[in-house]
Amino acid sequence: MTAFEVRHYHELGSTNDEARRLIEAGAPHGTVVHADQQTSGRGRFSRRWISPPGNLYISIVLRLDLPAARNVELGFLAALAVADAVDALLPRHERAMLKWPNDVLVREGKIAGILLEQAGDALILGIGLNVLHAPSGLSYRASTIVGCGGLATVDGTREKLLEALGRWIGIWQTDGFAAVRAAWLARAHPAGSSLGVRLADRFVTGEFLGIDTDGTLLLHTPQGRARIVAGDVTLETEVE
Repeated sequence: MTAFEVRHYHELGSTNDEARRLIEAGAPHGTVVHADQQTSGRGRFSRRWISPPGNLYISIVLRLDLPAARNVELGFLAALAVADAVDALLPRHERAMLKWPNDVLVREGKIAGILLEQAGDALILGIGLNVLHAPSGLSYRASTIVGCGGLATVDGTREKLLEALGRWIGIWQTDGFAAVRAAWLARAHPAGSSLGVRLADRFVTGEFLGIDTDGTLLLHTPQGRARIVAGDVTLETEVE
């Protein structure tokens, strides 16, 4: 079981940047950087992650001695941990859903963001989770734990998340990505769901076929079966 050591800050520019600094100073596996707020938080593709007080912003130092090709597996593992933590804090009839590659949704609103970055021989797992506040002015729907009927504090949410993350790291290390992949698919949109994927140079639509053994998105398109390595996925229900 991974032992986590939390370093709590009132304010940081970015928890991932602080984690990188700590890695350069020799921070061990399981070091957790938690900030009450971030002034320069970021998500995938360097997008700004709005970070007011009242939500959870953490970055975890991981030293797992992985081949670089397997780093992507940690995003799916982290999404499962976030979903389990959110479920534990929501009413029983609510359940988190996963969208490729690692979005966590509740009531079709994004409740968390996950960002993996390499830092020398370590990885930084950054997670932002909406506990009390959903940012406004977004191009997508957002949700919060409390807004969906949950009872939660930020510190309590952090403890639930780290507990779930430690459990999923253990499962992954024992049973491999196959166990993570199966659990992820059980929480994802059903096979056959209509998806749109924004790629660097085009927009692709098709039916969800699942994910491959390396985490690649599988899509049935009018042109045939497609393997998507990176992109922004939109569910049919999100399209206006």
